[in-house]
Amino acid sequence: MTGVEHEVRDHVSYLTLNRPETLNALTPALRDRLVDLLTEASADPSVRAVLLTGTGRGFCAGADLRSGADSPSPRIPGDVARTLRTGAQRLIAAVLDCEKPVIAAVNGTAAGLGSHLALACDLVLAAEPARFIEVFVRRGLVPDAGGAYLLPRLTGLQRAKELMFFGDALSAPEAERLGLVNRVLPEGELAKTARDWATRLATGPTRALALTKHLLNSSLDSDRPAAFAAEAWAQEINLTTQDAGEGLRAFAERRGPEFLGR
Repeated sequence: MTGVEHEVRDHVSYLTLNRPETLNALTPALRDRLVDLLTEASADPSVRAVLLTGTGRGFCAGADLRSGADSPSPRIPGDVARTLRTGAQRLIAAVLDCEKPVIAAVNGTAAGLGSHLALACDLVLAAEPARFIEVFVRRGLVPDAGGAYLLPRLTGLQRAKELMFFGDALSAPEAERLGLVNRVLPEGELAKTARDWATRLATGPTRALALTKHLLNSSLDSDRPAAFAAEAWAQEINLTTQDAGEGLRAFAERRGPEFLGR
């Protein structure tokens, strides 16, 4: 048991964290399993979208510090940095680099690594009771799992500092107001809306979505010439796909396109 349920249905890879007794805190084994599943989804042509959620009252409470496997106290210099590179940072990178759109359905508390796991996703839906907590300062720790990279890009620098300096819980409506969440939904509507969004993405032009994701994710780290060059090459690559041809034919024939993800 790694604490994650997985199934592929209608071209959607469903990943459900299932350690409700710990608010779905991530053990090293669970974290590594998520990396493997995201990597598989990225490479599998039959998977065209990913939906990540949790069971119980929590989405993900972050790293399971009680497991003792990822102790913050180094045995020798370099251990902590190496653990982060091969652990939490690798998980966040797996979400950002996944060639399929990834939706987070945040059903409850998302804290620390769990908050950053949600924020790395391409689209974020949250139930009304959900909370986002930059919990690191409460433990005397520096934010990890890419938080200092992700958060300022979503909220701006001053808001990110406020959230990380104080570690106060952020309600789902507040998170939506700050741009961290796409939609806040009544608790009973979260799962259905998330499935609807995932199904819609899974019928889209999968390669075009992958290239669009890459352009958007890299845009804030690029200057204009680099961004324009990346856009031109993305167009060049995408026009070789079957879906691009289908989209253009459908437009000329005045009908809806039927994308196959190729």
